[in-house]
Amino acid sequence: MTEKFKTLFFVRSSLITLYFALTIPIPFISSENLKIPSIITFTFGLFLIFNITNDYVYTCDKKISYQTSFISKIFGKENWEIFWKDIKLIKSLPTSQGSKVHYFITNKNESFLVPQRIENLERFVSIVENKTKLNIEKISFISPLWTYKLLTYMSVLMIAGEIIAFVI
Repeated sequence: MTEKFKTLFFVRSSLITLYFALTIPIPFISSENLKIPSIITFTFGLFLIFNITNDYVYTCDKKISYQTSFISKIFGKENWEIFWKDIKLIKSLPTSQGSKVHYFITNKNESFLVPQRIENLERFVSIVENKTKLNIEKISFISPLWTYKLLTYMSVLMIAGEIIAFVI
């Protein structure tokens, strides 16, 4: 059975709303001769943000795969897939912010970052445990969800403030 795991909603929304909050004023405050280029650039940037936040993880009986968009590939993100039987361990490393990142280590000593910003992470972890039969440390979101929510809400407040400031 194939299951698809999308990028976590609040990860996507935090990046998209922050992009809006930082760039929406530009077309309105730019000089007349730069309005069209700034609108085009804004639209292109929005297209990029939607694309780079649209990654997926697929699992099935035989393998796990990570799929990214064409735009993300241009910026260096790669698709990958690993057969469950080829995963020999999951290595955990601390981050500078105090959380942990995890890597699938294959029989060929290749490393693949375990996706930790996906919806239904608990289900994903249970599939990994079931398929690899590895004793997995508690894999959780790389950052607490409240941080993404806070960034989303703060960005929405910034947008509201910009709209109010522009109208008044």
